[in-house]
Formats: sequence, structure tokens, C-alpha cells
Amino acid sequence: MVNRDLSEMYGIETSALKEAVRRNIERFEGDDFMFELTPDEVQELSRSQIVIMNSGRGYT
Repeated sequence: MVNRDLSEMYGIETSALKEAVRRNIERFEGDDFMFELTPDEVQELSRSQIVIMNSGRGYT
């Protein structure tokens, strides 16, 4: 689940969700609760999704 999904579920902006987590980080145990992708990781993920989508074209 990504922050976009959570913010939609709670009916708030993504930036508000991220700020609330940062302000209350002690309430979220462990290092695996939340992580942020670097711009390069976001670009690579987007590129991978485009390749996956394009490979399925023409099939029914």
C-alpha cells in the first residue's frame, strides 16, 4: 500500500499524511513502517511499469 492509497482511504492529501507521520514518528514502531523512494527509484519503477504494460498489448 502506498501513501496515495492511504491518503485516499482517510480522505486527506498525501502531503498531510506524510507530515502527520513525521510529527508522530514515535507512534510508528520499527524502521519498516514507512520508506521513501529516491527520485531515481521512482523513475526506474515508472519505467518498469511502462515496459510491463506495453508487453501486454495486442493480446486478448
